[in-house]
Amino acid sequence: MKGDKIIIQTIISVDIEKVWDYYTRPEHITKWNFASEDWQCPHASNDMQVGGKYLARMEAKDGSFGFDFEAVYDQIIVGESFSYTMPDGREVHVTFNDVSGKTEVSVSFDAETENPIEMQREGWLAILNNFKKYIERN
Repeated sequence: MKGDKIIIQTIISVDIEKVWDYYTRPEHITKWNFASEDWQCPHASNDMQVGGKYLARMEAKDGSFGFDFEAVYDQIIVGESFSYTMPDGREVHVTFNDVSGKTEVSVSFDAETENPIEMQREGWLAILNNFKKYIERN
């Protein structure tokens, strides 16, 4: 089941090597992988190899709701890009590009069909912006 393709991106004032590291290592993922301050990511694991599994637990801090975000890697070019497929068949592609010492992160993903596209774009962009805030202050 694939919907429309959604693309979000940001420019981060950090070099590409550190951005890749902070984006892919579980000890960092748990610090930024949520859309708002009332949510958290208490656990993440990342077997970053083709066929390897990515798993991040995302939940409201008050315990009212939570879910496991899972995916399996399809392609990885270390330091440049990766793609994975979620259990429902939707695909995500993430690229990292050097822009004069800063890093452009671009995420392209298949929309799901249960929520409006703009809501999905805003949610994923909030997480990406949280990542930007986290890495630029660390």
